[in-house]
Amino acid sequence: MQTFLIFQTGAGGLIQLLPILLIILVFYFLIIRPQQRRQRQLQETIANLKIGDRIVTTGGVIGVITTVRDTSFLIRSADKSILEIARTAIAGIDEEGRQAT
Repeated sequence: MQTFLIFQTGAGGLIQLLPILLIILVFYFLIIRPQQRRQRQLQETIANLKIGDRIVTTGGVIGVITTVRDTSFLIRSADKSILEIARTAIAGIDEEGRQAT
């Protein structure tokens, strides 16, 4: 009789955890996995950048790459303004500027 009560209590605990496990599973597929995919895609984009690409930094600076270095880029953001930015500061490629030119 005691083993039956232990089994019954264990199954009840599992049923109570089921909604929490479902919420974690939903968060994984709706939030975490897509974010990992976007991060991987951004890293591939940064690895494939070349001179002449128009980029946007995380600070909102838009510029054209003039020099590619190991850990940074030199970009021209205005006529005479050259900035050195880290690879990690790139938010993406400026698609609007690419279509306008």
